[in-house]
Amino acid sequence: MSWRIRVGSKPKPEGWEQIEPSLDFFENKLREAVDDPHEGKRKAESQWPIHRIHYEKNRYIYELYYKERKISADLYEFLARHKIIDTGLISKWRKPGYEILCSMSAINKNSTNFGTSSICRVPLAQRSGHIAPSHTTGCVSCASGDGVNGGPIWWTDPHTLWAAKAKKRKAAARPGAGADTDALDEPEDPEVAKRLRALRGDAEPEDPEVAARLNALRGGAGPSDGGAA
Repeated sequence: MSWRIRVGSKPKPEGWEQIEPSLDFFENKLREAVDDPHEGKRKAESQWPIHRIHYEKNRYIYELYYKERKISADLYEFLARHKIIDTGLISKWRKPGYEILCSMSAINKNSTNFGTSSICRVPLAQRSGHIAPSHTTGCVSCASGDGVNGGPIWWTDPHTLWAAKAKKRKAAARPGAGADTDALDEPEDPEVAKRLRALRGDAEPEDPEVAARLNALRGGAGPSDGGAA
C-alpha cells in the first residue's frame, strides 16, 4: 500500500516538505521494480532491486535523523507510526556488527535451508571459492568492514562487485591465507551481464537534490550545499 494512502490528509510534522520529494522518488522506483518484466530472471532475482531500494530509502531517513540531525523526532515518529520507514532495520544499524545490514531478511534464519543467516553476513575474508550474493537480497556482503563507501556490496552494482573482488584478493594475498584467487574471476557471460544491467537500472530522479543524496548513498558526491533533499 502506498504511503500516501496511509497518510492521507493527516497533518504532517514540520520538515515533511523537505523529504516528500525523496519519498516520492523511492516509491516510484519501487513501483518500477515491482512492475519490471521478470522474463529471463530467476524468481529471487526479481526481488533484488526491491531490497536495495528499501535499504536506500531507509538509509536516507537514518542519515537525516541520526547522523545529520536534520529532521525532528516528531517527523521520524510520524514516519514510523505510518510504516513509511522500517524501524526494525534502522534500529539494527545502530548496533555493533549490523551497521550496514542490507535487509532484515539477511538475519532471518527461518528463510535459509540450514537455519543460518544469509551468506552476505559472512565476511569476504572468511569465504572460499567464487563470490556469490545472497539468494534472497542480492547482497554480496553487509558484514562490518566489508562495505563500500558506507554501504553493502550489491551484486547488481559493477563497482561494488569489483570492490568485493579486490577486498577478497587482498585477503587471499596475506601469508597463510591459502585462498584460490583464480576462483574470484567471474565468467564473461553476456546474458548475465545483460540481466544485471536490467536489474540495476539507470534512471535518476529529476530533482537534483534528491539525485545528489541518492548518489551520496551509493558512494558518490553528496549534495553541494549539504541540505536535506
